[in-house]
Amino acid sequence: MTTGLIGRRIKALREKRGLSQERVAEIFGFRDRQTVSAIETGARRVTAEELLLAVESLDAPLDYFTDPFLLAGEGRFSWRQTRVDVERLEACEQSAGRWIGAFRSLAPQVGYETRLMRRALRLTRRARFEDAMAAGERFVTEFDLGEVPAVRLVEVMERELGILVLMMDTERGISGAACRLPELDAVLIARREVIGRRHFDLAHELFHILTWDAMPPRHTEEVMETGGNRAEQLTNNFAAAVLMPAATLARFGSWSDLAEEKLIRRLHTVANELRVTASALRWRLVALDRLKPVVARSLPDAALRNNRPDIAENIPPALFSKPFMEVLGLAIDRGCVSVRGVAGLLELNIEDLVDLFAAHGVQCAIDL
Repeated sequence: MTTGLIGRRIKALREKRGLSQERVAEIFGFRDRQTVSAIETGARRVTAEELLLAVESLDAPLDYFTDPFLLAGEGRFSWRQTRVDVERLEACEQSAGRWIGAFRSLAPQVGYETRLMRRALRLTRRARFEDAMAAGERFVTEFDLGEVPAVRLVEVMERELGILVLMMDTERGISGAACRLPELDAVLIARREVIGRRHFDLAHELFHILTWDAMPPRHTEEVMETGGNRAEQLTNNFAAAVLMPAATLARFGSWSDLAEEKLIRRLHTVANELRVTASALRWRLVALDRLKPVVARSLPDAALRNNRPDIAENIPPALFSKPFMEVLGLAIDRGCVSVRGVAGLLELNIEDLVDLFAAHGVQCAIDL
């Protein structure tokens, strides 16, 4: 544990308890609040006696101050969900926070350095929807995502932008989340969503990461394809442009003169090729003036649902991600963490942990 990390956790707990620095100074027996300020900024160490006093007086377990994988007062989450109650969301956030905290703690120890600088989009809430779409198109070009951008989107996020992407099993109703730490960005995706929704969630959370400072997202947001507040509308326009570039859609010809049955069939065919949902494709075509809004609204939602749920691409990806498992594997091999510690962190038994390493093609010496 670093002095700065303990100090940040004391500050987070103080703010959660609604205590002033002066009151904490009284609890610790300090002469003034400047000592508390120095502890919270990491300029002064906390002695063992003071740490025990913090446990007793601030009513927090010792693990709160000493667990290197815990996120306390650091990670800011933005969840994409539908009617999920607060308790279930908090439980999901606690688990996700430990995964992200473990990666942050272990990556430097095994030589896996996080990015020094962040990429950002020059967009604010005052931007036009056309600006967000143009930014999405430029993203596809700059990172050479090709005609089916969904195929390489995770790779670009991980390798080019340094974003930790984790596939997870979530509570029903949770689609994904973006998380911002001082030194790390992460995106969490519900891996059991159909493939098109997973990709849209990825591009959606990518926008939040790239615009976090200019447009800090809300802690929770409802899943919507259209509508919502302006920031969410900008987000969806960006995500649609990333996954469905105008140049790619142009090669499929005209849409406006198709009868309903043929239009639905083509929407499914093109959506499957682009790894998106037919419904998202419908609204992207409206945004590009290639389909009239009245026609789009007339299409039955049920007819555009799930594309082809039986196709191979809809098999859920393995839990978490290869970079994440590489860091954990190296940490085990170098003695930074135990096998049982990793299994407990991921809520797996050791046999399933071995299978997960194999699923990602990661070598790890675990003796069963």
